[in-house]
Amino acid sequence: MKTYSGILAALFTTLVILGCGGGDKGDEILIGEFGSLTGTTATFGQSTHHGLELAVEETNNAGGVLGKKIRLLVEDDQSKPEEAATAVTKLITRDNVKAIIGEVASSRSLAAAPICQQFKIPMVSPASTNPEVTKKGDFIFRVCYIDPFQGEMLARFMYNSLGFKKAVILKDVKNDYSVGLAQYFRQTFESLGGTVVAEQAYSEGDSDFKAQLTALKAAEPEAMFVPGYYIEGALIVKQARELNMTMPIVGGDGWDSSKLLEVGGQAMNNTYFSTHYSTDDTAAAVRSFVTKYSARFNERPDAMAALGYDAGLILFDAIRRAGNTDGTAIRDALAATSDFTGVTGSITIDERRNARKPLVILTVENASLKYKESIQP
Repeated sequence: MKTYSGILAALFTTLVILGCGGGDKGDEILIGEFGSLTGTTATFGQSTHHGLELAVEETNNAGGVLGKKIRLLVEDDQSKPEEAATAVTKLITRDNVKAIIGEVASSRSLAAAPICQQFKIPMVSPASTNPEVTKKGDFIFRVCYIDPFQGEMLARFMYNSLGFKKAVILKDVKNDYSVGLAQYFRQTFESLGGTVVAEQAYSEGDSDFKAQLTALKAAEPEAMFVPGYYIEGALIVKQARELNMTMPIVGGDGWDSSKLLEVGGQAMNNTYFSTHYSTDDTAAAVRSFVTKYSARFNERPDAMAALGYDAGLILFDAIRRAGNTDGTAIRDALAATSDFTGVTGSITIDERRNARKPLVILTVENASLKYKESIQP
């Protein structure tokens, strides 16, 4: 990843230039973004910001939306739910943004969504997969699949594609995303005829998992499921290998970060995780995005970058179709989104304001990510 100091300086400069004011500043439309630019999941926020930044630049270079330029106002929630709520409140009440993009982490989207709903400001989450997020109200949308689908597909992948019938689970009990994904995985795995022979828990920020892993190893599983985020996921895999747990280990889309391989290294071989796209995809939209993003930021775009990009373009398309920046009009246009060609697949917003789209499985071989398969909804 690039050093963060340059990004932070640029964000501060943007906010100083923007100051306060209405959501339509003459020839501009103000859009808010909140994300984890610092903190425990900083790569999530940095990647989605880069993707969104690219979407804004491309849109403005093509003439903007409704004859106006998009101006992005950014707030760092420091990877904390309480800061996410504060950030969104500022963007709405101080800056009068017309719509908001964020967050990646479900816990932080759950903190912010009720505020957006209260003020009738459309919110588009790039990557919050917990099903409760869009249940907070009819102004809340997402461009990713949800955990019931993700958990089911990962269970089917382990049972059918990998052929394993005995699994263990190690989940983050303080993370809505991790708890939900573990639940949906277990339900499907057991319905297929598999057995979850043991389950253990940890909390985000933990760094020693030897006790839990020792207990899980004693259950003699064929594979392990670790829903959670990339830092803990990589540390868990490393410590599992140190305990001679050579089995395949499967994670969710919270693993998708460049830090996963930086932390886990060769220990990550024989692991799999779900995500939203692959840079190996030969689709024209993907090839174009990877080329432009790599040239702009000097790094390969992960799934969070692609989702940030898609979230921006879908929102801008909705504003264009709405014909104005009224919150209700934008909401209605977002709800009508169908077969939008995104980097992360063809996206249709369903009646629950969730995205219907495919799931991608990546594997790690020789400490490198490799495309494994795609699963359609």
